[in-house]
Amino acid sequence: MIRVLMSSAAAALLRAILARAGISRDRLLLTEIRSVDWQSLTIVGERHEIALRIPGPSAAALAASLCDGLAEAEFTISGHIVADIVVADGPTQSADGSVSLSIEALTVSTDD
Repeated sequence: MIRVLMSSAAAALLRAILARAGISRDRLLLTEIRSVDWQSLTIVGERHEIALRIPGPSAAALAASLCDGLAEAEFTISGHIVADIVVADGPTQSADGSVSLSIEALTVSTDD
């Protein structure tokens, strides 16, 4: 098993996205994740880019449940607020029936 290094905010965000959609971790492939520090004059956070692939039967339905209302969703992530989240690319269905999509998000730290 390969362990992907990611920030605690990125890991919590990914868990929250999957929980909201009701998708089990074993039904989804994380193909890329990138997080970079972000800050304004008074706010500190991270910008996240997450690329996912959903293989197998009912991939399109699972992708639809993941994407539906994502931009308006409220997330509970300890120590962070999801200030912005959007499906940046996809969902795109491949010839093998899998579906790929990319999500971009901004998390803001609530820790003092």
